[in-house]
Amino acid sequence: MSIIKELEWRGLLKQATNEEKINLAQKNHAGVYCGFDPTADSLHVGHLLPIILLSRFQKAGFKPIALIGGGTGMIGDPSFKSQERVLQTNDQVVKNVEGIQHQLKKMLIGVEFVNNFDWLNKLSLLDFLRDIGKDFTLSYLLAKESIATRISTGLSITEFSYTMLQAYDFYQLYTNNNCKVQIGGSDQWGNITSGIDLIGSKIGRDKSEAAGITNQLLVKKDGQKFGKSESGAIWLDPQKTSEYAFYQFWFNQSDDDCEMLLKFLTFLDQKEIAELVKNHQAQPKARTIQKVLAEQITKFVHGQDGLHKALLLTEAFFNGTVQDLDEMLIASAIQSLQAPTIDQNQTVIEAIIQSGAATSKREAREFIHNQAISFNEIVIDDENQLLKNFNKLINNEFILIKRGKKKYFAVAIAK
Repeated sequence: MSIIKELEWRGLLKQATNEEKINLAQKNHAGVYCGFDPTADSLHVGHLLPIILLSRFQKAGFKPIALIGGGTGMIGDPSFKSQERVLQTNDQVVKNVEGIQHQLKKMLIGVEFVNNFDWLNKLSLLDFLRDIGKDFTLSYLLAKESIATRISTGLSITEFSYTMLQAYDFYQLYTNNNCKVQIGGSDQWGNITSGIDLIGSKIGRDKSEAAGITNQLLVKKDGQKFGKSESGAIWLDPQKTSEYAFYQFWFNQSDDDCEMLLKFLTFLDQKEIAELVKNHQAQPKARTIQKVLAEQITKFVHGQDGLHKALLLTEAFFNGTVQDLDEMLIASAIQSLQAPTIDQNQTVIEAIIQSGAATSKREAREFIHNQAISFNEIVIDDENQLLKNFNKLINNEFILIKRGKKKYFAVAIAK
């Protein structure tokens, strides 16, 4: 199946510059690239779509290239941002590059990695103006929607130059890495077409085989931006978002969004997804579609071991047997609960409230009176007990609070 047809049935295709050139690139096993700017030291679930898309192109016969924006990351992409980005330090960019490249290498096997710092760092201002700037007119750049939307609120020359630098990235990869196609979200259309136009200007438009594809952005059925939870961003780094919390994020997706998410973010085929949807409609309470979604994506990001850990914690939380886990898994469970830090001179009442196990002192006292609260499996019967007198801490720091049989919370004790 052509990659275009694959993207179409999945509902992923937003725009394509030239379907004939894309099919030719697929036939010739040419390169396809996607860029990742290092805005943080970890990627988040919003990056999953381009990561999986790159892998999808690989399965279709393309040679995938992941470009890390060590150079453009020092500038910042202005595309559809309401205000100027705060420039990162060089050290922070380097740290971020290392972090996201480490993550990508675990998910994308057999992919070529490049860093645009390697060529942009060698580009002098005069070289940039003569070799790149000369190929762009002011009217061309101002017509780009990503730039035009920022003119009224202010756009520095620094960010104004971003689309030209990304265009140069495509030219470099086209020339040196046999890369014929660039992919990205629909907000990257202006940057992608700039690269195609630069290549055409350099080698001749009739000779150019460059093409671009944009995908639909990942949004919920109600139109809300995807990738955030009540506690904030869902990161791909297990130290920021544990495997359990990551799994639960997907398991708790609504019925309305699951079919779209399966098409966008898994490698299940059309027949398999249709069967899942049919079974789910017959028995929605079984949440089979959510379970498959969570398993597929957790395994892709965290591997079989990460999925196994997530399933063990899920079962332990559901059955109320977290305390029976080994020390490493208990620590992971506490991380998942996002324990607030509380002073050791506070009482157990304050710990119960700050952990979220109770909403008021009255409710906390009621739970204690009914012997419904335990700290690390020790039932609490004295509401005035100070935390500093509590000797049994997990990892010498944490208290796992259990309310009833299955509700867990946690606090970290500051000493």
